[in-house]
Amino acid sequence: MPQGAILLVDKVEGWTSHDVVAKTRRALGTKKVGHAGTLDPMATGLLVLGAGPATRLLTHLVGLDKTYTTTIRLGMTTVTDDREGDVTATAPAGAVAEVFAGPERIVAGVRALTGPIEQAPSAVSAIKVDGKRAYDRVRDGEDVVLKQRPVTIYSFDTGEPRLTSVPGPDGAPVDVIDIDAVVRCSTGTYIRALARDLGAALGVGGHLTALRRTAVGPFMVGDATAHAQLVGDGETPADPGTLHTPADIARKLFPELQLTAGEATDLANGKRLPVDPERQAPAPLVAAVLSATVSGSPADRLVGLVEVKGGRTRVVTNFPSQESAGAA
Repeated sequence: MPQGAILLVDKVEGWTSHDVVAKTRRALGTKKVGHAGTLDPMATGLLVLGAGPATRLLTHLVGLDKTYTTTIRLGMTTVTDDREGDVTATAPAGAVAEVFAGPERIVAGVRALTGPIEQAPSAVSAIKVDGKRAYDRVRDGEDVVLKQRPVTIYSFDTGEPRLTSVPGPDGAPVDVIDIDAVVRCSTGTYIRALARDLGAALGVGGHLTALRRTAVGPFMVGDATAHAQLVGDGETPADPGTLHTPADIARKLFPELQLTAGEATDLANGKRLPVDPERQAPAPLVAAVLSATVSGSPADRLVGLVEVKGGRTRVVTNFPSQESAGAA
């Protein structure tokens, strides 16, 4: 694709987001591949990647809302707030049984974590503290407490709690409560921190045992390339699957302003185009597209993302083709 591509990948557990980017580079034969938000190695699900000039679009995808399915375990705390970290505390069986016997307490705890909230990210995160990653400071034995930040939990839907017994740090059985949940949230939310904070509010501690990202904005994991397809198996070559054009992705997110060939040239050269309000109302971001029917090319071309204000355009991000980008 002359403008590169956006692709959706269903990451498997145990792989880092960087691993997936590296495989995508090899599958596409290009070094220029980026992502619109990482997933922890334990997590599975949707990664949105960009290749070639389309990586410019990733900046505008990072802030999209996310949806996750997850399993929260109450009664046990870990250093990472998920099952990959060492257990730091377990709750007495009586405390866990009391929470299980009063599910209205869980409902109230979930409700308190829904809507606009202040959340401290997990200490084992990639956030930098004085130039050093928080997770590196934790590994060095430092006690890291990150500042709270505003996030929004649009919905936090939970299933029926399940009382079960699992091996504790010393191998002896420990009572815990497992709860499946679906969370839709703003960007920057740590689902691990939700589990931690719910457990803390209930006085028994908590962490995640499973996490899967099912959606990023309008993009769904069901439409993503399967991990096995991307990687290949030695006999079957690696296949990145469906490659989405920047124009197709942009029109899913923003109003579309169709350009004539002359307007596309002027906009690409930095000119501000006059726009009749009946053609396009004022908007902070509009996808300016040269359609295939006008250009005669086999696909639409995203010329730029523009702001329309006062009846004129202002380029926010332009999108050169790979050929023009390479020539530059």
